[in-house]
Amino acid sequence: MTANTSNPWPYIAFAWLAIGLFDATQVVVSMKAMGMQHAWWTLFFVTLANWLVWAAATPLALALLRRFPLPARQATPWLVHGAACLAISAVWAVWGALLEHSFNPFAYPKGPDPFAALWQAKQINNLVGSIILYSAMATFGIALDTHRRLSQQRELLARAQLAALRLQFEPHFIFNALNAVTGLIREQRDAEAVAAVAALGDLLRRVTDRSERQFVALDSELDFILKYLEIQQLRFAERLRCRIDIPPALLQAQVPDFILQPLVENAIKHGIAKRAKGGELHISAAREGELLTFSIFNEGPALAAGAADGVGLANTRQRLQALYGEAHTLTLRNLPQGVLATVTLPYLEPACCAP
Repeated sequence: MTANTSNPWPYIAFAWLAIGLFDATQVVVSMKAMGMQHAWWTLFFVTLANWLVWAAATPLALALLRRFPLPARQATPWLVHGAACLAISAVWAVWGALLEHSFNPFAYPKGPDPFAALWQAKQINNLVGSIILYSAMATFGIALDTHRRLSQQRELLARAQLAALRLQFEPHFIFNALNAVTGLIREQRDAEAVAAVAALGDLLRRVTDRSERQFVALDSELDFILKYLEIQQLRFAERLRCRIDIPPALLQAQVPDFILQPLVENAIKHGIAKRAKGGELHISAAREGELLTFSIFNEGPALAAGAADGVGLANTRQRLQALYGEAHTLTLRNLPQGVLATVTLPYLEPACCAP
């Protein structure tokens, strides 16, 4: 998952506090090392307080960057930011002169220099530093905006891939399920027919859910898979043998909605359905530290060398990339008796993805 940039201000405040503490400490330590005699605690706090101007100016600078983005081909944004830099530099000089004139941190016996002289000296001395500091703030703002836009794009892509997975839900599966229900009714197995219709209704309700949630608890995803397998069992009967090993402790972990069904469908369609005698489908999950791993094994023919992903698997890969970036893996490999699909994701606690 990407870092949360919706409220960067605590980080910005911490950054300026760290800069101020570093500057105040090095000023006091270096002057003491040179044998000077000043009001050390006053000098420390005056130097620290001097950085309040830049801390307070950061929201203004970031707001200007949103209104007049950089880099730009037009001259207006550069002029606006140049004026803002000079204005902040002027305020910084006034504030620094006021602090030094009011508290006399260098403990001059005759008192501090006149305010006008202090302001003029600081205005000249601070100019280059102001340009560097404003440029650093602008760079940070550009990086923050780029990160925010990339996060929004990844979220939109993840939603699009989820919608594609829902639309791709195999029509043949629904037709086969309805045919199986018809067969149950003809055989007067009414209770089984009703249960099958209810399971199919639950599946379709989940597939057509238009909520924009990306994550659900694993037990909800597992409930969906169990209903899906219940319908598939009507078609394959004893040819489909299912085994699920998911520890109860993992059932509240947050996983991408609709993430297992394409893999299970792929295992049945390209594995078990290809064998006259069917085979076993084994779904398992395990946690290793901060990683959650799903394994879907199916008996059946091996993967063909160089075989391309189907639509469902390709959409699943793209969606995982949008949600997790490089912090995931999805692999398929041949085993002696079938194919193993493995998905490794960051383990997310129940509260992390709450709407």
